[in-house]
Amino acid sequence: MNSKCLNCGSETVNNFCSFCGQKNSTHRFSLQHFIVHDFIHGVFHLDKGFPFTIRELFTRPGHSIREYIQGKRVRHFNYFTLLLIIIAVTHFTGAFSKDLGSDAGSKDLEGYSRVIEEYAKFIILSFAPLFALSSYLLFKKSRQNYMEHLVMTMYIISGILIINYIVTVTSLFCTDLKAMKIIHTSTELLKICYFFWFYYQYFSGFGYKKGVLIIRCIAMIIAVILIGLSINIVVNKIGLMYFS
Repeated sequence: MNSKCLNCGSETVNNFCSFCGQKNSTHRFSLQHFIVHDFIHGVFHLDKGFPFTIRELFTRPGHSIREYIQGKRVRHFNYFTLLLIIIAVTHFTGAFSKDLGSDAGSKDLEGYSRVIEEYAKFIILSFAPLFALSSYLLFKKSRQNYMEHLVMTMYIISGILIINYIVTVTSLFCTDLKAMKIIHTSTELLKICYFFWFYYQYFSGFGYKKGVLIIRCIAMIIAVILIGLSINIVVNKIGLMYFS
């Protein structure tokens, strides 16, 4: 039990903070906590705070999620549920723009396109543990455990999927392939900026010098790109070999 509320800092006596209502049993993320609480809770419950979390992801993403992981969780939407909802919405909407996307896409990723039609959520979720491992290794000074990096990563991926949604929605109304390519390229650059912004804000609270932090954030972006390319290549090969 915490003697002070991790959300508002008030002195607590009972199971809940008398000022903000957060549970006094709030603790660090761990694998056990993920399995017995967040996974089950994320699948079967919908917490309040969806609009708040989306707003925070695009106004102060790193600071907000760091505060969430450190204990300020009352107003935030569950990370696992958020990611599942965004994956479902983007995949559903993407089905309506599939034909345009196929014409505009590269034939080199034909196998990838076959797999993602049925297993999009699994492919997206496969990025999370590898991104989290990379940030865990690059930012060890933060003393965040692996599960805390994984929670942070799920929020990052949620933000990235929302940015991707720009291309999906635009493709519903735009049939100009040149314009779509420009939008797609702009979105890719925006995602790189978002990654940097998120990581820089998040780890700025752990005592890194500015220059060191910038270098590590750039290294993290390179890791993200390499991981993404590697997964896409593997999925593409699987699609070409086993999906007709």
